[in-house]
Amino acid sequence: MSLYYVNKNIQSTGEHEVHKSECIYLPDIQNRIYLGTFDNCKEAVKKAKGYYSNVDGCYYCSNECHKKW
Repeated sequence: MSLYYVNKNIQSTGEHEVHKSECIYLPDIQNRIYLGTFDNCKEAVKKAKGYYSNVDGCYYCSNECHKKW
């Protein structure tokens, strides 16, 4: 299980990214929302959609939930 956060800032491609707590690209504390502890990023992305409609998993730490463009 991992702790997950969603970035408050929109990416250049229009989405808010979900990150694990150990991600090297985890946003600064003032730029993220704690989502909770989950078994996988799919659960975290679902929770993040309660905050933002356009959500994506981080390419580096939540790749299985990252939209392939």
